[in-house]
Amino acid sequence: IDDTTEDPAEWGKNFPLHYDDYRKTTDMEQTLYGGSEAIPRDPSGEDPRNVVSRSKLGTIPQLKRMWAGYAFAKDFREERGHAYMLEDQVYTERQKVGQPGTCINCHASTYGAMRKLGEGDLRAGFDRLNAMTYDEAKTHLHGPVACIDCHDAETMAVRVTRPAFSEAIADVKALEGVPDYDVNTMATRQEMRSFVCGQCHVEYYFEGEGKTLTYPWSRGLTVDAAYEVYEAAGFKDWTHAETGGAMLKAQHPEFELWSQGIHARSGVTCADCHMPYKRVGGKKVSDHHVRSPLLEPNNACGTCHRIADDELVARAESIQSRHRELVELALDALVDLIDDIQRAQDAGASPERLETARRFQRKASFYVDYVEAENSSG
Repeated sequence: IDDTTEDPAEWGKNFPLHYDDYRKTTDMEQTLYGGSEAIPRDPSGEDPRNVVSRSKLGTIPQLKRMWAGYAFAKDFREERGHAYMLEDQVYTERQKVGQPGTCINCHASTYGAMRKLGEGDLRAGFDRLNAMTYDEAKTHLHGPVACIDCHDAETMAVRVTRPAFSEAIADVKALEGVPDYDVNTMATRQEMRSFVCGQCHVEYYFEGEGKTLTYPWSRGLTVDAAYEVYEAAGFKDWTHAETGGAMLKAQHPEFELWSQGIHARSGVTCADCHMPYKRVGGKKVSDHHVRSPLLEPNNACGTCHRIADDELVARAESIQSRHRELVELALDALVDLIDDIQRAQDAGASPERLETARRFQRKASFYVDYVEAENSSG
């Protein structure tokens, strides 16, 4: 294998244990508040899938009102494993509204395509991919995230291959007093065990005419910092169909919220919990099944939290239940605000008062969406 070997099956010849785990990302297994239940469906010419995951628009009805007028109000489902990351985006109902090629950056193995499109220049290929329509971009890609996206083919070291992350983490490090940061030469091995995941599990937006994938980290990694970036840029994702507000759609800021939490402060990485080490015969390998720690609490949590598995799960589910209740309260309050703005519009409220209310809607919607779109609960 070398830096052009995109097929993970070829890597699997050398690393069969890792490859076998990688193939298990097709599993559909639920936890209390996450995972994916297999919902049968009749395949069609437009959508050949015979199984999909549960619709979140059905289980969280406030989302349709929050996203009124935007593609996510058409189709938004529970996330499935990495094996489905490309096909679930290709066949989502959101494609009928139309999406740019930028969207594919987090849903496919893009390293090889970017190198080819840029004739060896990764950044040039990245720009070309972003500027395409989604239908054009997908013709250059062949499957979900693969070994080559995360590992150097010669040394097997974990690496960052997404230009958007390399540039954004350099901004973060500059704020910390580290100039000219090069993630692939300056990050520690332990940092890379989260950085490699942060290439995709992040909040982002499309910048400029080329719709360049950009992370809003120039002012820091908090939700407040991201909102400041959008305000300064006058950015909006869409105009709300019911109120006319200039809206923001949060994506999947797992990296940002991890970075603000106790695990990051304790030096625990994404891989420590979602890809914990395990023994297979006489070998120690990182589990490439990539799933919820609650499905294997002894390996994922027990290294640090030396208590019984059922107690670990009960503690986590207690936190998650409180979290879900707070999210529901916030979503209900947001829907109430949307109703109030509509009534005010009908009653002839002044443009100034309406604009003030819409500004609150924009901020409230982004903040609760930032928490809802992040793929954990709590």
